[in-house]
Amino acid sequence: MGAAVQGDWLAAQRTLADRPPRAPRLLLWARGHAIGTVEADFFNKIGLEPLSNGHSLLLYQEHSTTPGWHLQGDPTTALATLALAMRRAGLAGVWRDEPLAVTTPEGLRIGTVERAAVRPLGIATHAVHLVGAAPDGRVWVQQRALDKANDPGLWDTLMGGMVSAADGLPGALVRETWEEAGLRIDALAQLTRQGRVTIRRPSPDGDGAGYMVEAIDWFSATVPVPQVPVNHDGEVAQFALLDRDELVRRLQQGVFTLEASLILAAWLGCR
Repeated sequence: MGAAVQGDWLAAQRTLADRPPRAPRLLLWARGHAIGTVEADFFNKIGLEPLSNGHSLLLYQEHSTTPGWHLQGDPTTALATLALAMRRAGLAGVWRDEPLAVTTPEGLRIGTVERAAVRPLGIATHAVHLVGAAPDGRVWVQQRALDKANDPGLWDTLMGGMVSAADGLPGALVRETWEEAGLRIDALAQLTRQGRVTIRRPSPDGDGAGYMVEAIDWFSATVPVPQVPVNHDGEVAQFALLDRDELVRRLQQGVFTLEASLILAAWLGCR
């Protein structure tokens, strides 16, 4: 990748990965910890009913040391109730029945939330990606299925997936590599954690009121011959094995997801 082209292209990708919300957002609190953000009028669109005990699910505080919306009671229970209300109002993402961990900025886990609710609520998520290279230096990439909810048909790293509340990072790496690429982690060579990419940008979830905050830990490994990736979960249209020149060409054409573009650029040694 030529230095001038590389600098312009990579700078543009980094700008896309670090964008402010489309509108001002209010903090969302649980047990005294800021766990997300919402657009100012978001909860007015949901029509939340009082809980069975007559109490409110959310309390708004304006003039305090913790201004914003405060979830009442157990965070997991409150977030589950809120997610269902968002679903009824058509303001949740694709429903997956997949709980994700809810953590404080310091990393303390205080509950879980349905994956479909995280973007409208601005709750931070955690993902994992794997760059898989062949022994000759070429790299395996996948094309996302055409019916994927996000980035359908775009190209991606060999594997990329969300870290669920049940998995943790090591479990997600193992599970997603098998489900998406049909490869066992212990059969790969030189598996190495390479770094972290953080994405902050508006999301279309919540009728455009979403905000994505995601930390992606990415790994690299060598896929030994004669192993080849085979998809098991129906979320991959095809795999391809590209040399570096072809990978760079496709990256610059914009056919890869933003996350994959940043990760593959780092794998290529771009600065």
